[in-house]
Amino acid sequence: MSSDAQEDLAAGVAANLPYLRRYARALTGSQDAGDRYAAATLEAILADRSTLSGLTPRVGLFQTFHAVWSSVGGMVAEHSDSLVADRAQKRMATLTANTREALLLHTVEGFSFDEVGKIMQVRAEEASDLVEIALREMEGALSGKVLVIEDEPIIAMDISSIVENMGHSVTGNARTRAEAVQMASSERPDLVLADIQLADNSSGIDAVNDILSQFPDLPVVFVTAFPERLLTGERPEPAFLISKPYSEEQIWSAVSQAMFFSSTETLAA
Repeated sequence: MSSDAQEDLAAGVAANLPYLRRYARALTGSQDAGDRYAAATLEAILADRSTLSGLTPRVGLFQTFHAVWSSVGGMVAEHSDSLVADRAQKRMATLTANTREALLLHTVEGFSFDEVGKIMQVRAEEASDLVEIALREMEGALSGKVLVIEDEPIIAMDISSIVENMGHSVTGNARTRAEAVQMASSERPDLVLADIQLADNSSGIDAVNDILSQFPDLPVVFVTAFPERLLTGERPEPAFLISKPYSEEQIWSAVSQAMFFSSTETLAA
């Protein structure tokens, strides 16, 4: 491989690494565990760059990750509360193998079924089937209470409608940091869906951090037009992150995945 080709490959991998880390966090439920898998992926590529041969850097990066992930049996995060990890692992054990991966790759990361097939080393038709199976198996698997933090009324109503159609209840729609903290304190949610920029120029990130100081194990999904602000490699980062404009399928997928990592006893399995 020429030096120019190597530079192009390195640039392509670097450009897609933040999104690999997002995917890894969604699978494992934490930044730390996700980043360990991402680091192992980079080590595998450095050890044998031929693994990316004939593939785009993005597909090759995710394909290598999937090989690493599969080699260890797809273990979830080692949460500080071991009961959280145990419950998540038990819930995932009830799902058909590789369905969560296919669902996230297609709905959140935006890969076509052909690309998902290449990443997971299956036919495109099988990748499509895995996504359909995931949607059926996870529908109604868990229900809980969701706090929406979003300052745009129409978007807040749309997200709330999607969440309620999934079988969850919405505890409130907060437009500011102060409202979000007050609502979470009044009625503890099982999941938070949050934007970054709020009505009074307060920060959704700060609001979430305030809430997490009360409820450390609460899963959070950020829905934002500025994903790069949360894909910097700095700490803390969310395990679940989708970009605006979003699709109903993306909200559905992220919420379903996040609920697997909730430790709240009010969740109905």
